[in-house]
Amino acid sequence: MFASVRKDPERLQAVDRVAQWTRARFGLPKEAAISVAEVACTLPGCAPLETVVMFWIAEQRHQFKLFKPVAEVVVDDLPYAWLKDALAVPEGVGWDCC
Repeated sequence: MFASVRKDPERLQAVDRVAQWTRARFGLPKEAAISVAEVACTLPGCAPLETVVMFWIAEQRHQFKLFKPVAEVVVDDLPYAWLKDALAVPEGVGWDCC
């Protein structure tokens, strides 16, 4: 379930910052789509708010989660660039939670 969408400037800056870091970290071209979302998790043991990042290279979706709100994400939280291929999601597969 998505958390309530807050459009305050600080949150928007945090989303933009994570998207820029993702583009730089994985060497994504300017036209590559990047999605950064904050999601709420109610499952036991989950972080109450998680940041989900998805990006596409050609038709291939890649994704990763950061177990903290987007405003708390720092560049060192992102996966290493050499993990890019491991972040690819096979078609038809996704996360059940989000």
